[in-house]
Amino acid sequence: MASFKPTKIQVYPKLGEKVTQDTLYWKNYKAPVQIKEFGAVTSIDFSPVTPHNFAVTAFTRIHIYGPFSQEPVKSFTRFKDTAYCGRFRSDGQLLVAGCEDSVVRLFDVSGKVALRLFKGHTKAVHLTDFTSDRYQILTGSDDYTCRLWDIPNATELTTYTEHTDYIRCGVTSKLNRDLFITGSYDHTVKLFDARVEKSVITMDHGQPVESVLLYPSEGLLVSAGGRHVKVWDLLKGGQPLVSLKNHHKTVTSLALSSNGQRLLSASLDRHVKVYNTTNYKVVHNFDYAASILSLGLAPDDASIVVGMTNSILSIKHRKNQEDSKEIAGQQRRRPSYRVFVKGKNYVPKQDDYLVSKPVKEHLAKYDKQLQRFNVSKALDTALGTYIRFRKPEITVAVIKELDRRGTLKNALAGRDERGLSQLLNFIIGNLVDARFTPVLVTAAEMILDIYQSVIGQSPVVDRQLLRLQDLVKREIEFQKDLLEVLGMLDTMFASSLPRKEVLAQFYRPPLGGAVTSKKLNFHS
Repeated sequence: MASFKPTKIQVYPKLGEKVTQDTLYWKNYKAPVQIKEFGAVTSIDFSPVTPHNFAVTAFTRIHIYGPFSQEPVKSFTRFKDTAYCGRFRSDGQLLVAGCEDSVVRLFDVSGKVALRLFKGHTKAVHLTDFTSDRYQILTGSDDYTCRLWDIPNATELTTYTEHTDYIRCGVTSKLNRDLFITGSYDHTVKLFDARVEKSVITMDHGQPVESVLLYPSEGLLVSAGGRHVKVWDLLKGGQPLVSLKNHHKTVTSLALSSNGQRLLSASLDRHVKVYNTTNYKVVHNFDYAASILSLGLAPDDASIVVGMTNSILSIKHRKNQEDSKEIAGQQRRRPSYRVFVKGKNYVPKQDDYLVSKPVKEHLAKYDKQLQRFNVSKALDTALGTYIRFRKPEITVAVIKELDRRGTLKNALAGRDERGLSQLLNFIIGNLVDARFTPVLVTAAEMILDIYQSVIGQSPVVDRQLLRLQDLVKREIEFQKDLLEVLGMLDTMFASSLPRKEVLAQFYRPPLGGAVTSKKLNFHS
């Protein structure tokens, strides 16, 4: 008696994301640490000096966190209204911040009370930054002005009034103390030189500008506003290089990786996208639970900090080598594959006496039922909830095996309303899947042949049959459209290829003639 052969389940290729070096690099972070702040987190800034603490501006407070602390190591709460744009000086000793009350405050990181108050703006100040010489401060306000202030004397040096709307972002040059850039809701980005009275370059972003970023070489500038991220060449007078539109909502913040080869953009669509700065293609994507207002990247990409509209601060720390070794150690402690296959590939020698041991094959439940010729029960088992939704290829394989045996009609017949409805649901959900179509079309035809006499007796089954009919009609229309497109493409490709004369040799004429060659025309 021949042994029973289990049902062969077709293995289909899995369509997963392509694993690249960027995927491995940006996925090498621990689970995020989430901290609840007092309001929406509008700004995150890392200190340039070790241990690289970061300042978080939220509502009327600025909290300074350590690299791995979940509680603030320092807090500045002397704001009468909402604080904005807390930023460190290059030596990490001073911190400047704007406020809704139009006053700019300068703090000593080791102290509590403001060292200086800069008064002159008439509306909220959203932009603050230090110049590269450490002795001046740049501010930008909703009163449409940007100003330079002298820190030792607490006096205003220069006021620029070129913008015609709110100034919400800006950055100072780290190579030249006189250069700084501002971005405004009037859709423009302006480069200023403190040695002249007006801007030297104006770039039109086309949307209200939310964030600007300078490359380390300061030859390229990145601006974000609306759904667009744009790159400008400052060495060519602000010439636009690239315009990116990968977000679905407003882009709010920008950051650059430690090596300058990856650009990060955060948006209200809850995504942080990572771009390759060589071709500006998206190489990775982070998802978050709420709209993102601010983004910070630690030196050496040691951590990614994101501030959201729901007052949550999300911190992801990079896995260190010890964590990786621990994980590798856990993996090593598991039984290795070679333990299970030991001796299975051994080839007996000529004089060896071979004793064979029958191998008991474990059959699935539907195979056991097929072995007993319970074809209806086998199909019912293959239509179980888990298999039907998670592994439809098993259900299709059982239907295919029943059709091969010639018992599919018997398995489909004799079903009540519930069983028939379950079967039709599966066919409707998978009929247009190219992997399953040939098998399920046969099953659908048999169902119509078997149950055509009872059509109209069950409203549930009737609705499903109408759905099946509409599905087939739509799929036929799609296939016709695709065939038309395919024909157009074939015509285009054929007309675009040059005609070549190919010398066909070994042409032998009828008996008695000489062997000649013949020229034929082919499309290459």
